[in-house]
Amino acid sequence: MATYDNKISTLRYTIFAVLLTLVAVAVLAKGFYIMTVERSYWSAVDSLVKRDSLPMYPVRGSIYGDNGQQLACNLPEYRIHMDFVALKESKADTLWHDSLGNDTKTLDELCEGLHRIFPNKTAAEFKAHLKEGYEKNSRYWPVVKRRIDFNTYKRVKELPIFRLRPGVGGFTAQEYMIRTRPYGSLASSVIGDTYKEKGTAFSGLELAFDSILKGRAGFMHRRKVLDASVNIVDSNAVNGMDIVTTIDVGIQDLAERSLIKELKKDGAYTGVAIVMEVETGDIKAMVNMDLDPETGEYREGRNHAIADLLEPGSVFKTASFLVGLDDGVIDTTMHIDTGCGIREMYGAKMKDHNWHRGGYGVISVPKALQVSSNIGVSALIDKYYHNRPEKFVEGLRRVGIAENLHLKFREYEPPRIRMPKKNERGQWLNWSATALPWMSIGYETQVPPISVVTFYNAIANDGKMVRPRFVKRIENDGEVVEEFPVVVLKEKIYKNEKALHEIQDILYQVVSIGLGKRAGSPNFGVSGKTGTAQKAAGGGYKNGVVNYLLSFCGYFPSGKDPETGERIKPKYSCIVCIHKAGLPASGGAMSGQVFHDIAEGIMAKNIKYDLVLAKDDKYSTAPEIKWGNNEASQFILSHFNLKKGAQQKRPTYPKNQMPDVTGMGARDAVYIIESRGGKVVIQGTGKVRQQSKPAGSPMHRNEKIVLKLA
Repeated sequence: MATYDNKISTLRYTIFAVLLTLVAVAVLAKGFYIMTVERSYWSAVDSLVKRDSLPMYPVRGSIYGDNGQQLACNLPEYRIHMDFVALKESKADTLWHDSLGNDTKTLDELCEGLHRIFPNKTAAEFKAHLKEGYEKNSRYWPVVKRRIDFNTYKRVKELPIFRLRPGVGGFTAQEYMIRTRPYGSLASSVIGDTYKEKGTAFSGLELAFDSILKGRAGFMHRRKVLDASVNIVDSNAVNGMDIVTTIDVGIQDLAERSLIKELKKDGAYTGVAIVMEVETGDIKAMVNMDLDPETGEYREGRNHAIADLLEPGSVFKTASFLVGLDDGVIDTTMHIDTGCGIREMYGAKMKDHNWHRGGYGVISVPKALQVSSNIGVSALIDKYYHNRPEKFVEGLRRVGIAENLHLKFREYEPPRIRMPKKNERGQWLNWSATALPWMSIGYETQVPPISVVTFYNAIANDGKMVRPRFVKRIENDGEVVEEFPVVVLKEKIYKNEKALHEIQDILYQVVSIGLGKRAGSPNFGVSGKTGTAQKAAGGGYKNGVVNYLLSFCGYFPSGKDPETGERIKPKYSCIVCIHKAGLPASGGAMSGQVFHDIAEGIMAKNIKYDLVLAKDDKYSTAPEIKWGNNEASQFILSHFNLKKGAQQKRPTYPKNQMPDVTGMGARDAVYIIESRGGKVVIQGTGKVRQQSKPAGSPMHRNEKIVLKLA
């Protein structure tokens, strides 16, 4: 039997390890040699590869508001380079060095110009940097190592040598379309955002419609033809399409200003406001404000309106009573004894907000909602559903408060209202005696604000529940590609129409004679419900300072026509949520005030007067006329017996040439340019003060035209 020789095995392993070490050392040595000695050669190869296969980036589609305002669009940025091979091949390097090899005056002027544009680097530093690229014969030498905007690019392009065409002067620029929002942070949590460098979307509508907006990249390669290099297109880029949203910039701005005003007043840390059009479900405004602890200012952050699962508190009581009324177990003629404002329910104390003043005593069903009595609501629901809580949860699903809205936003979270379950022995698995009373007043549930306002919107819409709509249509070069219709989630949220009308009457009373008076208006009717809920933190409600969720949800205009007695058809529904720490905390007073300000602003905007009543015979001076449709302007002036405005005529240009739009308003300028096939990028507000392309110069289809307004 052979014996195991340990010495031979050890020798073999040693030899094997030495060989592996030598191979590793050889690889490292070769890598070091390539990075040092052969660095210039491989850098040149790398530059050639970059130039031989270049991507053609598509223009990302724009996002528009309901009235045509650009909420997100593209602005060009550039990386600028020098192709020193092209410079030498064209013999234009005589502008760089004279016959004796000395730097020319032209080169000095170029570097001085670069210093004026980029003052953080001296003219001498620019010269040394450019000479390094010249000596290395680089085809892709960066002039500056960052992107520059369009205006800076135009200034650089006017410098000596750089102003020559690329095949001669060697100056080249690679264009990148950078996403920007003309209205700043307005509605940014809804619009979403994209990564600047990659151009890929990561939130909001930008992400939800990314496949529509981003388009498709193309490719080209560089080929040597005679003594010049030309770009050969392999496949053209396909620009992204545009989406038209339901966001009304005016209402969005109104809601944002109204909310921030109250947040500052209350010292709150988060606020949400949503305005929805009743009939269509169109989201006219969605505001999400967070306090920046460093600056003390409020800014758009997380989309709390659709992403936050919250215990909604008393705004949920409307759903509880609608279930009871619809099932026929609750009647508006009933009365509830709320006692002194404190009632023990299965070992836990239920309190009304006025318990320290002795409570409400015996109250009617409508008043239980008018004064938002916890005891009144929970006692009735517990009385009729305690032994069959699953029927109550089924009712919540029927009325739509638990409906999954299937929104396209990645951050959307649907409501979570658990269904009671028992095991085979009839014991509750996920339920307790206190679950139903507290669920009926808005605890033990998780519902995002968007679901709450959708439920109230259904009440305003006579029981028809429609899905919140954020995008109306997709357009490509102004032509409609696809329209998104109104989606009905439930034709009716009730079994008995009488129950719906009763809850509509009660919600009107909450504002007219109940705790929601602050949300009301002397000019039109408002219906809704207040909510003040303690927010759980750290697994309970008693850890230090109490946090509150204050809310008001309702709709307007509402009530009945005093002449005909018919119900007024509401136009808008709205929810306002405020998150704050400590007292005072009142949903009716704080969120209700924001609701009031938003409703008043919207209704004032929508008031229509007879034009004859607005006419003043004593004032006949013509108003200022912007450049645009002269014939239409003069018709309007003559209709009001005003003096015709002296609108100066300007030269006209053929359809294939850039028009002169300076002095025009944005709408007229955009119409004129886009009717000629251009793509307009707006900067600023007011009248057009500057256009990126001179009047009379040739225009190409889908060419980007930047208009500066002031």
